[in-house]
Amino acid sequence: MQLIAKLIEVQPTQTGEGKNGTWKKRNIIVETSDRFPKKICVTIWGDKANENDLVVGNNLDISFDLESREFNGKWYTDVKAWKVELAANTSGETAGGYPENFPNMNNGNGGAAINEPPSSVFDNNTFDDGGQVDDLPF
Repeated sequence: MQLIAKLIEVQPTQTGEGKNGTWKKRNIIVETSDRFPKKICVTIWGDKANENDLVVGNNLDISFDLESREFNGKWYTDVKAWKVELAANTSGETAGGYPENFPNMNNGNGGAAINEPPSSVFDNNTFDDGGQVDDLPF
């Protein structure tokens, strides 16, 4: 899965020893740019992100997997990033993350309203068939 979100917090790196050797992880908190923004805690294991990109305010392009596990009858869900990069220029998108031509999502900044009928080349009834105007398109 993929997510483009604004970095709002970087937590300290955690390290430890496991059966496979030394491990390190870091949690970051990002906020989506949806109409109703959501904060998401993303875990970055190892060196999956450039430390210079983890600056509060940066827009990040995060590739991640969701994983849930059960422990003592309770379920826990992790968002594990496998690649974190600075988001490229998202031209063609609005602040809500919707493409400009997505219907009725841009508050009048582009796209047709949902209740607006499609335009047609046959709307003007100007067919020349011997002076008669016909509403049939053929």
